[in-house]
Amino acid sequence: MKILSAEQIRELDKYTIEHEPVASIVLMERAANKLTTTLTDGYIRKNDNIIIICGMGNNGGDGLAIARLLIQQGFLHVSAYIVRHAVQGSDDFEANEIRLKNIGGFRYIETEMQIPPIPADAVVIDALFGSGLNRAAEGISAQVIRAINQSGAVVFSVDVPSGLYCDKPNSETDAIIKADVTFTFHAPKLCFMFPNNGQYVGWFRVLDIGLSKDFSNSQTTSYSYITQQTIDSIIKTRGKFSHKGTYGHALVCAGSYGKIGAAVLSVSAALRSGAGLVSTLVPDCGYEIMQSSCPEAMVHTQADKEQDELFNVEVKRNKGHLSLGYIHHLDLNKFSSIGVGPGIGTEKDSFEFLESLFRKYNKPMVIDADALNIIAEHDKIKAMIPKGSILTPHPSEFKRLVGEWSDDLDKLELQARFAKKHGVVVVLKGAHTSVATPEGYIYFNSTGNPGMAKGGSGDVLTGVLTALLAQGYTPARAAAIGVYIHGAAGDLAAEQQSQTGMIASDIIANLPKAFKQFE
Repeated sequence: MKILSAEQIRELDKYTIEHEPVASIVLMERAANKLTTTLTDGYIRKNDNIIIICGMGNNGGDGLAIARLLIQQGFLHVSAYIVRHAVQGSDDFEANEIRLKNIGGFRYIETEMQIPPIPADAVVIDALFGSGLNRAAEGISAQVIRAINQSGAVVFSVDVPSGLYCDKPNSETDAIIKADVTFTFHAPKLCFMFPNNGQYVGWFRVLDIGLSKDFSNSQTTSYSYITQQTIDSIIKTRGKFSHKGTYGHALVCAGSYGKIGAAVLSVSAALRSGAGLVSTLVPDCGYEIMQSSCPEAMVHTQADKEQDELFNVEVKRNKGHLSLGYIHHLDLNKFSSIGVGPGIGTEKDSFEFLESLFRKYNKPMVIDADALNIIAEHDKIKAMIPKGSILTPHPSEFKRLVGEWSDDLDKLELQARFAKKHGVVVVLKGAHTSVATPEGYIYFNSTGNPGMAKGGSGDVLTGVLTALLAQGYTPARAAAIGVYIHGAAGDLAAEQQSQTGMIASDIIANLPKAFKQFE
């Protein structure tokens, strides 16, 4: 699903009107009907005190049409208000102004004294501004927005919360509606993906109002939204005559003394994500734990004493951390993919281990956690990252890699720049996890929930991605499928255990169900 700019959305509306063909007022009525049906299907009740705040553009026209439709359906307490922020409204707004005047009427808000009392138990439908806003709300509009936010009422926004820019960050001082739910048309807006906008957008739902899919598909954009349909179109089915060799051999390098749990989580997730074979490389202290926790995995540790030919040094036994000696005796070329980082620490031994791994394995790998922190501290090793690798930082790890950013859009640009410069896929974890490719595209994930914000969830993602990479997916597709499946399993876990009570192991337990929807 492509994420289009405000200008592209205007062109999409125009194209639909001209080529369906459909009158613009009819298209507005279609949108209002869709939103009214959605609202009445569980969001509002007939005895609710419903206050609809309208601007004078097409978003306001939507609001007036919704007010009319609710009154016609027997909703008992519907009050519509028009904020006079312009001399004249759009043509379709004025048409709906006349229609509503004939059946129920409305009131104007021109001064602060005319702003109605908004009880905390009311429902506010925000139709003040739409996606085309290009300057901060001011004057009476800003006063109305602040009154709504201070009321404590439930707020539903039409298309975009009023005051929020569609394609760029707002100033901290801007007046912006804080919606509980935003009902947006055709596709999500880029501003919905910005973490700082979560307080304004709330939860959002995308409503299909029949805009031209051909025109939408023809548009060029760097941003897309990963949906179930996206994954269904790229995920592979398992062949009848396939065998374990068909699905690759994944190696997970993880853990240190006190953090072998990170290795267990990653390996367990890899085993549940379809790889034909899964091996793990852990410090000696984790051998018994891994053998008992993950019997399906093969466990590698270190020989007693070895000579590392690449570095021409004698390797001493290290029981608590991965070090040079853990790689020397392994034929890394037999592995289809490698995941590295969870719980390995950032000690000198860990640095030497990662440097040696990068020198000896030149295929794409999954790089997470402490491996990212090591890379951030050493420019030398940053330049050695294998092309096509998938890096999975959380925001703090990403900041160590690229430095500070000024706003959420700047952060996205830094993510895209890093992916292009190093030829890697960057998975920036969080709500709507973003996947940046070396070609300059950024994909936002649609699954997942705040219950996943717990230790170990990232280790699970590392295992999922390593298993998918082993199965022959391109790094970009492995990343897209991985974040979607990881989030979907997290959603299933939250349904069963609650967002508060779920843990990373619950995500692993639900990976099979998440994959099953595609079989």
